[in-house]
Amino acid sequence: MANAVVSQSGGPTGVINASLVGVISEAGKHQQIDNLYGAVHAVAGIVKEDFIDLRQISMEAMSRLALSPSSALGSSRDKPDEEYCKKILDVFQKYDVEYFYYIGGNDSANTCYLVNNMAEKVGFNFRAFHVPKTVDNDLLVTDHCPGFGTAAKFVACALIGDDLDNRALPGIKIDVIMGRHAGFLTGAAMLGKQRDDDGPHLVYVPERPVAMEKFLADVEAVYKKLGRCVVAVSEGICDTDHVTWAEKLAKTKEKDAHGNVQLSGTGALADFLANEVKTKLKVKRVRADTFGYLQRSFAGLQSEVDRDEAAMCGRMAVQYSIKHDNGSVAMRRVGSGSDYKVEYFRTDLSNVAEKTKSLPDEFINKEGNGMTRAFMEYALPLTGGLPKTEYLGTLPRIGRK
Repeated sequence: MANAVVSQSGGPTGVINASLVGVISEAGKHQQIDNLYGAVHAVAGIVKEDFIDLRQISMEAMSRLALSPSSALGSSRDKPDEEYCKKILDVFQKYDVEYFYYIGGNDSANTCYLVNNMAEKVGFNFRAFHVPKTVDNDLLVTDHCPGFGTAAKFVACALIGDDLDNRALPGIKIDVIMGRHAGFLTGAAMLGKQRDDDGPHLVYVPERPVAMEKFLADVEAVYKKLGRCVVAVSEGICDTDHVTWAEKLAKTKEKDAHGNVQLSGTGALADFLANEVKTKLKVKRVRADTFGYLQRSFAGLQSEVDRDEAAMCGRMAVQYSIKHDNGSVAMRRVGSGSDYKVEYFRTDLSNVAEKTKSLPDEFINKEGNGMTRAFMEYALPLTGGLPKTEYLGTLPRIGRK
């Protein structure tokens, strides 16, 4: 028997705790695992030996935990290098930890990969497993990532309401949504469209550079046709020179541990785009919102599909670790529409570590300002369903001249 450590890394999501519950509940079923420790604040907590005993959590608390957004164990943006990984391995050896479950994105998979390779070199019996997580939905191999479905539901619901708001008080509304390199989450803004003239009317993703002249022309065309326009823009939208608008606007260019310019913590892009529209198109009512971090951990709006899959990914990581020395859990879609379902499989850490995927071409319309039916069919099942709304503006008018 040996001990195990589980931790959560990177940006929180609405279902990352469901994955944690999956690991905890499954680990208790295997005699190979003695104690299960939770590392507080990810790798930063591991090197500080900051652990909690997860076997002490009650079933009642576990049930609440699965429904709670954000990372219950805390998180970290630290990107371990070789020296950092050696410290991690030293702690694992000290605590007789032979099983490591890391819930996170591609950088988390890379941490597992580095530590696992280091353990092999020193002859330490060790098994590192990555549990996928990201609202960006940009991990390779897996069909989609736990966390995306819930974040997509938030974005879709927000745009349903925002479009109705825009109908009531017509004008131009711009919403800036998370997505540095991949536009999956921004594309989700279209999932709630129920009527032909529902917004968002325009969607811009990082995969398609757009010149300001094209952006303004698109907005003006919709505004002239409908008398209003709702626009969803990815925070990572870039100019035709492939430099993001946010980078061009950033005065201080704050960067995280991975060298990325901060995008979500500022409303500069939204303000800039709104000002461009207002001044150059001469439209009086122009508003803009930056969804920011609300998309990641909004309570009470989980996708049940997403939560169940997140929990199963945690369970499968434990099951795979009993038979294999490393890996990342992935999902394969085997049904669609009302028959949507997935199957789980293990892939090598090297296939996921530090790699990202983008929106496939068939998910983006030819004009580069919207999503296709193929994207809707791909993403909608992951939300677990969206609310239906009513609008009275199409009813016959009485006494109108």
